[in-house]
Amino acid sequence: MSAGGNTLRILRLRREIEMFEKEQTGFLCYPKVEDVYDELVAHMEGPEKSPYENKTFKLKISLPGNYPHEPPLVKFTTPVYHPNIDKEGRICLDLLKNSEWKSTNKLLDVLNSIKVLLSNPNCDDPLMQDIANEYRFNNTQYLENAKKNSGDSSLA
Repeated sequence: MSAGGNTLRILRLRREIEMFEKEQTGFLCYPKVEDVYDELVAHMEGPEKSPYENKTFKLKISLPGNYPHEPPLVKFTTPVYHPNIDKEGRICLDLLKNSEWKSTNKLLDVLNSIKVLLSNPNCDDPLMQDIANEYRFNNTQYLENAKKNSGDSSLA
């Protein structure tokens, strides 16, 4: 990437991160290392009326050198019991796939989509088939397990 391209990337990322604060999005997002925009840390609260309510989740956002032309790699670092999130924190979400990503997408779009996914699992495309089956066939048990095995109340 050219030096000018990298400057534009950094300017865009700074604007995107400032949006989190200005618009009071309910998310916190910042560079892991000050003024280095290759890896970000995000905090989000679990969606209301979900087993994740009153929990806080931490995510790691790795940005490719040609962001925004490629999607970020986003992983939960806080445990999440969910059909579309595996034990390593990887997320199955169309928006994060190269084939679905658009350079007009922003980090806020990504985090909002992840929050929606927490409330509305996609059991047709799970990473965790056993949890998807539990969600479909024993939802009461799923809700109990998701509430017990997800998030971190101490991060709130």
